[in-house]
Amino acid sequence: MLENGLLYEQGYSVNINTPGDPLFYYFDYDERSHNINMEFQHDHDFYEIHILMDSRATHVIDGKIHALRQYDIVLLRPYLLHMTQYPEGPPHKRLIINFAMPASTPGLENAYKSMLLPFAEEIPIYRLTGEPRSAVFDPLNTIFTQSHNSSALNPVLVHTLFQQFLCALSQQQDKNSYVLEEAGSANAQKIYSITAYIHSNYSSELSLDSISREFFISPYYLSHQFRIVTGSTLTEYIQTTRVRKAQHLLVHTRHKISGIAEQCGFTSFSQFNRIFNKLSGMSPSAFRKQQALPGSTPALLSY
Repeated sequence: MLENGLLYEQGYSVNINTPGDPLFYYFDYDERSHNINMEFQHDHDFYEIHILMDSRATHVIDGKIHALRQYDIVLLRPYLLHMTQYPEGPPHKRLIINFAMPASTPGLENAYKSMLLPFAEEIPIYRLTGEPRSAVFDPLNTIFTQSHNSSALNPVLVHTLFQQFLCALSQQQDKNSYVLEEAGSANAQKIYSITAYIHSNYSSELSLDSISREFFISPYYLSHQFRIVTGSTLTEYIQTTRVRKAQHLLVHTRHKISGIAEQCGFTSFSQFNRIFNKLSGMSPSAFRKQQALPGSTPALLSY
C-alpha cells in the first residue's frame, strides 16, 4: 500500500445484501482498460463512489467530462448520468462502491443529510492529500482488512465503518483541491451534452433534426460526430436510452406495459415491442417476469 493510499486486491469484492434492499454495500476491487470502456452513460437508483487507484482517467458526469488523477474520489448520487473512460495502455486499478442506506433513521435525519451533502455538489469529485486523505481512507482500509480476517463479516461493522468514511469525507470539504481540468475534445464535450439532453428528454419526440435545431448544429455534423464519440448512431442511442428506462420501470413499478411504452417515448406499442425485443432479447412481459424470479437482482454497473 502506498502511503495515504488504499489497500487493494484485484478481483476482490465485499457484499452486504443486494440492490433494492434498504441497506446494501458492494465493494468492487478490480481493474479496467481502454478496450472495455463503456459507450453509454448510465444511472441507477443507488449511490456510487469511484476511486481511481492509478495515474489518470476521465469521468463523464451528466454530459460533462472531468479529468481524474490517482486517488480522486468521484461521488455519484442516484440517477446521475455517468461513465468512466480509461486511457489506452495497461489496465487501471479502481475501487467501485455501490451502496444504499435507509431513507431516514429516527433522531439522525439531519446527520445523515449532512453526511451525504458532498454527493450534491456541482462537481462531486474530491482530491485529498496527506492526513486528510488518510482520515478518509482509513475506514475503507479497515473494511478491507476485516473482510479478509472474518469468515462471516458483520454487516453492522461494515455500516459503521462506512459511515465513518462518509463523515470524514464531509469534514474534509475545505481540504478538497480538485479543480476542473480540460478533458476531451470540444467535439466530445458537445456530444456528451447531447447525450445528457437525450437522457433528460427521452419521453419527448427526439430526432436528428430536432436535436440539431436544439444545439444549433447541422444534422450531418451531429450524425457524423455522434458516432465517432459514442460508437453508436443517434437513433441507436435514443432507442437504447428508452429501453433502459423501460427496463427500470418494468422492474420497479407495476405500471401497465402499454403505459410504460408511452412514458418512455415510443410512438406505438408495436414499435416498443419490436425495439425492446431487439435490444433485450425478450419481450417486455418476459423481462418483467424474469426479474421477478427469486434470486434475480439487477446487474451492478461497475466500471
